[in-house]
Amino acid sequence: MKQPSLPFWQVWNVSFGFLGVQLGFALQNANVSRVLSDLGADLHSLSLFWLAAPIMGLLVQPIVGAASDRTWNRLGRRRPFILGGALAAAAGMLLMPNAPLFVSFMVPMLFGGLMLALMDGAFNVTMQPFRALVADMVPNDQRTLGYSIQALLINIGAVIGSILPFLLTNVIGLDNTAPKGEVAPTVTWAFYIGATALLGTVLWTVIRTKEYAPDDYNRYKGLTAAAPTKKQSITVRLGNFWQLFINMPKTMRQLALVQFFSWFSLFIMWVYTTPAITQYIWGIEAKWFDADYLHSLAVIPPEIAAAKGAAGDWVGIIFAAYSLFAAIFSIFLTRIANRFGRKLTYSLSLLAGGLGYMSFLLFQNSDMVHVDLLITEVTVPQGALDLIIPMIGVGIAWAAILAMPYAILSSSLPADKTGVYMGIFNFTIAAPQIVSGLVAGQILKYVFNNEAIYIIVLAGVCMVLGAVSVMFVKDTEQS
Repeated sequence: MKQPSLPFWQVWNVSFGFLGVQLGFALQNANVSRVLSDLGADLHSLSLFWLAAPIMGLLVQPIVGAASDRTWNRLGRRRPFILGGALAAAAGMLLMPNAPLFVSFMVPMLFGGLMLALMDGAFNVTMQPFRALVADMVPNDQRTLGYSIQALLINIGAVIGSILPFLLTNVIGLDNTAPKGEVAPTVTWAFYIGATALLGTVLWTVIRTKEYAPDDYNRYKGLTAAAPTKKQSITVRLGNFWQLFINMPKTMRQLALVQFFSWFSLFIMWVYTTPAITQYIWGIEAKWFDADYLHSLAVIPPEIAAAKGAAGDWVGIIFAAYSLFAAIFSIFLTRIANRFGRKLTYSLSLLAGGLGYMSFLLFQNSDMVHVDLLITEVTVPQGALDLIIPMIGVGIAWAAILAMPYAILSSSLPADKTGVYMGIFNFTIAAPQIVSGLVAGQILKYVFNNEAIYIIVLAGVCMVLGAVSVMFVKDTEQS
């Protein structure tokens, strides 16, 4: 029995909660390095703190994927996990910027790291079922549309999340400078707003989307309802999971190499863009990111705090810019992929991102210019303003990374194991970030002498390698 097509707005509702999830994720990506630095982390150890994110994804997503494949209750199959993850993520977002309040229990920097782990683990609990929900609810001929809408909503959320601290500084008037050992008020309130938006949008999807009943799902997917089985031991379940892992579809294996280069690059961008442009464009020496040096000072000089605050806010602007460009590109992504093929579209998109990263080196002009952003006016270095240009390429790559591998992969997965395989596929996202977290800080320290701009260039090289590796992927729907 053919699965019915969904009206556009129902496809929209299926993914609407991802807007709030990505809003929170964008706040994390743009501000966690800033928060941890303010709480006392030094430059080359930042990537080690960020390891919490991919490790949580590596542990959580396969477990949640397998569990959601087996779950059928009043809320449905995927929605219980989407809602539970959103509640936990909101809690982490409320607690993280308040780390100094918990100094009697542990060092604020470590508390901040724990809240990063909680937030990212909860984001992963929410994200994986959202991916699988599209595969469940949207028929194959609408699959590219479904993931393109998801990518559009992700990037709308990312724009809002990335720009929030900047808006709170320059429109509302909150202070964006952080006293020693504390978090800037703009960042704190941005996290509060993000937690509220996350819960609101996820509730929209949970309420407005009705998942198929088991019998209907099995008919639409051509499955036979499985007979009840005895509860298996953890050893047996791990063995079954390992068998699924080693027998993953060939397309998944091929995409894994692309994912490695893509997410290795993205991890570097999220961790090191703030110190890179603070040093390279605002002219702040690397010592101002050294924890030992900062601890030797009674206070941070006002001009240094102001420059770091301004650069940190501007990172939100350029991250919002790449998300905005990604959202615009997502609108046309389905049509472009249908005309030129998913592989070529994917490869050229990653190439654009790689060139964008490498072109950071071209923008070092420190002359101050006045910028009218319509909602407010600011004065920033010319080089910072020019960084909007490479964000076009980064945004195109990000849109493709969010949509194309899932569109290609979903066509090759067995319908009764979509959730667990989507979870396993997260290994190809988490593993490169773990590798990046372990080695990027050491490369930055010992190869690039803590000059963070060069680690961004390295990210560009890796993204170009990802573009090349796409050509070795077999797309079963467009071969």
